[in-house]
Amino acid sequence: MNCNNWINNAEVEPKSGEYMDVTSPSTGEAIGKCAVSNSADVEAAIAGASSAFPAWSGLTMKARAGIMLKFYSLVKAHADTLAECIVKENGKNITEGLADVAKGLETVEYAISLPQVAQGKSLTVSRGINCTDTRRPLGVVAAIVPFNFPFMVPMWTVPISLVLGNTVVLKPSEKCPMTLNLVRDLIVEAGFPAGVWQMVNGTRECCEALIDSPLVKAVSFVGSSPIAKSVSVRCHGLNKRVIALGGAKNHLIALKDADLEGTTRDVVASFAGASGQRCMAASVLLVVGENDELINNIVQRAGELKLGTDKGEMGPVIDGHSFKKINSYLEASEASGAKLLLDGRSKEVPKNGGNWIGPTVILHEKGSDKALHDEIFGPVLSILKVKTWQDAIAIENANPFGNAACIYTSKGGSADWFTQRFMAGMLGVNIGIPVPREPFAFGGLYGTLSKYGDGDITGEGAIEFFSTRIKITTRWPVPVEEEFEPEAPLSDVVTDHANFNGRM
Repeated sequence: MNCNNWINNAEVEPKSGEYMDVTSPSTGEAIGKCAVSNSADVEAAIAGASSAFPAWSGLTMKARAGIMLKFYSLVKAHADTLAECIVKENGKNITEGLADVAKGLETVEYAISLPQVAQGKSLTVSRGINCTDTRRPLGVVAAIVPFNFPFMVPMWTVPISLVLGNTVVLKPSEKCPMTLNLVRDLIVEAGFPAGVWQMVNGTRECCEALIDSPLVKAVSFVGSSPIAKSVSVRCHGLNKRVIALGGAKNHLIALKDADLEGTTRDVVASFAGASGQRCMAASVLLVVGENDELINNIVQRAGELKLGTDKGEMGPVIDGHSFKKINSYLEASEASGAKLLLDGRSKEVPKNGGNWIGPTVILHEKGSDKALHDEIFGPVLSILKVKTWQDAIAIENANPFGNAACIYTSKGGSADWFTQRFMAGMLGVNIGIPVPREPFAFGGLYGTLSKYGDGDITGEGAIEFFSTRIKITTRWPVPVEEEFEPEAPLSDVVTDHANFNGRM
């Protein structure tokens, strides 16, 4: 499959004529080609989106939501095909591929509800003076998305921004562009006009051209922390609205009274699901007090996972660079004296040539081990035993990331103590992947390596991000009483009301 650009509802080859391979994480084989766009390609896409904006924003929000509803139905009908493509290019198992589509559709559902949700306000603030606010779309917005959720993350930004009246230029991950290549056909079938939803493929030059264009009014980005920071700084230097989500190092804390079976199941699902390649995955488990039974259960359950892309199996990591990075942390941990309770490098792989590494559990002796602090982005769980609640919360608070944190306990008071002290934007109680659902917005904590820019990326936060509030204050002269016809006598009103009831 050749993944070309999508401009004005037509497939367009890159002006450079350059392509890069799309490689299967499962086999290492080339399975497609991705266009490498230059600034001229990006300018053409932005120009088309800008031309489409007046007519698109001129539609009622209800009309735009109606087209999005058609898109929703088409995606549901083609969910299996999209999931199979996700498995092929990303390496998820089929259950995770279907979940990728389903979770993306949750945000599409929310976008369809915006005519009822994204209402303005009106208030008479004093005699003869009324204040209202209405929402106005920004114009052309850019969305730069990562490889780890080829459908869901684009749906975090595109549907809400479109229903609000913006036009969008989307830059898929060059590692996983094929799923969105299928989505574009559904865009046309749903009835989106030409230019409303554009796509350009490429790498750094493509991203920088999107950010730098004066016609692009806002940028959403999801990726690594260093690049998220760079994107935020670049956009703010241009006085441009930006939301840039970076990496994570999420801490789970287990107290002695935590439910053994539920905690075991949840922790394994959190760190091993999606091969650990998600910003909400568990990275560190802090066990308060002695609880070897929990640790042993986690190791046993994770060890039972098989590698593969069928239901219940664990897929490969995305590429050779990630594979080498993960291995380097395992080697460094062993060298520092940590014990690998479960070594994913020894797992039997289903296919040669892929980037296969099994679930790995490290028991650390030193709090200074790099694996306890850096984002590894793989199926690796670091465990550290601590003596007190204060020790656990101090370690979590010292974490420079601020995406998610979770407490496992059977007592509400204990849960409250931790949730009031965690330094993260999305918290879980007995939930290891605390992703909020709309209308609650997705986003980590400001002032950390997990979140840069303005606002949140889904839910009510996205409504604020992808629109501008226009405030109107109106004064009308106080009407003179003689201008109105006299009201009917009260007796007439009562009589009419009685007759009405009689007709009922």
